[in-house]
Amino acid sequence: MPRVVHFELPADDPKRAIAFYKKVFGWTATKWEGPLDYWLVATGFDDEPGINGAIAPRMTAPRVTTNTISVTSVDEFTKKIEDAGGYIARPKRAVPGQGYLAYCIDTEGNIFGIMGFDPLAK
Repeated sequence: MPRVVHFELPADDPKRAIAFYKKVFGWTATKWEGPLDYWLVATGFDDEPGINGAIAPRMTAPRVTTNTISVTSVDEFTKKIEDAGGYIARPKRAVPGQGYLAYCIDTEGNIFGIMGFDPLAK
């Protein structure tokens, strides 16, 4: 079955976006050595499930794909997001039997979800 293997986050200011994701989630970014202004992003350890991606200058109209990031606590991470200059677009809500989900907006205007898994959520 096909699966997502890479993501790209468009940014008006890639360095500001890198700082946001580092402060909130601890992600690291490394400048790509190719001909484009492109930053490779590591979201975790290679022996854990998940995907890595990139941050690049925005070149087109805003994109609509929404990535959801697994977090230990939606409450804790919504605070981190606001402290790092992001916004909460849709506050935490239960997804019955799955956990808690909130939608947020980063410093570049990109929307993303955060999900704290909890099979007891109602």
